[in-house]
Amino acid sequence: MKSKKILIIEDEKSISDIVKFNLTKENFKTDTAYDGHEGLEKALAGDFDLILLDVMLPGIDGFEICKKLRERSAVPIIMLTAKEEEVDKVLGLELGADDYITKPFGLRELIARIKANIRRTAMSDDSPTVSAGARDFANLTIDMDRYEVRKDGQPLELTLREFELLRYLAEREDKVFSREELLEDVWGYEYYGDIRTVDVTVRRLREKLEDDSSNPKYIMTKRGVGYYFRRP
Repeated sequence: MKSKKILIIEDEKSISDIVKFNLTKENFKTDTAYDGHEGLEKALAGDFDLILLDVMLPGIDGFEICKKLRERSAVPIIMLTAKEEEVDKVLGLELGADDYITKPFGLRELIARIKANIRRTAMSDDSPTVSAGARDFANLTIDMDRYEVRKDGQPLELTLREFELLRYLAEREDKVFSREELLEDVWGYEYYGDIRTVDVTVRRLREKLEDDSSNPKYIMTKRGVGYYFRRP
């Protein structure tokens, strides 16, 4: 099996070195960048399977890099942040990051998240053995095979994670899932204690799918339990 390639954009060399060492042990190929300009240049020029992106970088910060990458690439991005402020984590997800992890982090958890994100992307690239086809829900069409969503006939720009969450819920109409269940089944790793990732992704989806995101008709909340998809 071809080794997956990861770009580490991290200005603290000690952290970059230990992450690189442990990823190499897991049979990943790695490249590194120590400032924002170099990181963005390598990310746009290289063929990477995942990018580890620090938030606080000299030159260009991680948020701006994430924003620029999402204009041209769907490569999975895991944000690395030393901050505990919720606004920083939410901003990364709002800009299109797939995941985030707060420093100091455990290497086992980091590697688990890397593998999960790469695995989900690989699954989306595989042709289905049985066509799931397109399904219509009022003014919304979800093409399960082509990873496309159209609203009133117009395509919507969803990240891979947003599409995966929407498809997961739509294929299981009216069934309520807890945030922990969604983290495990959609994000692909065991629950690590931070469910805001799910909430932010749901909010982003509602802003794109719904006519009025504050009064949704597709992705519903079951108070105290979780989320479910309802056919209008």
